[in-house]
Amino acid sequence: QVQLVESGGRLVQTGESLRLTCSTSGFHFAANDLAWYRQVPGKQRDLVARISSRGGTNIADSVKGRFTISRDNAKKSAYLQMTDLKPDDTGVYYCNAGWSIPQYAWGQGTQVTVSS
Repeated sequence: QVQLVESGGRLVQTGESLRLTCSTSGFHFAANDLAWYRQVPGKQRDLVARISSRGGTNIADSVKGRFTISRDNAKKSAYLQMTDLKPDDTGVYYCNAGWSIPQYAWGQGTQVTVSS
């Protein structure tokens, strides 16, 4: 059974940093691309960053230069390092396998709230 567990979100002040973790099980992690998404109430889930199985990355323009994505295949985990956080970064962050199309059922997500 596939499990996607996001963690690391919390309330922070503008300008602070956070590192989110996506812990996975139940699928061949190393062979899969991984992506982070953000959702705010009433809006669709938007792609924030993605990393290929070979380590290539793609970052959304809205967070480019502030967010980085990485992975640890041995730990079957992916990470989203977020710096210089802004109120617009507020939302629930989810991870999933797949470059363009999420492959599995969504996890619970982790709430990031950035206060001004």
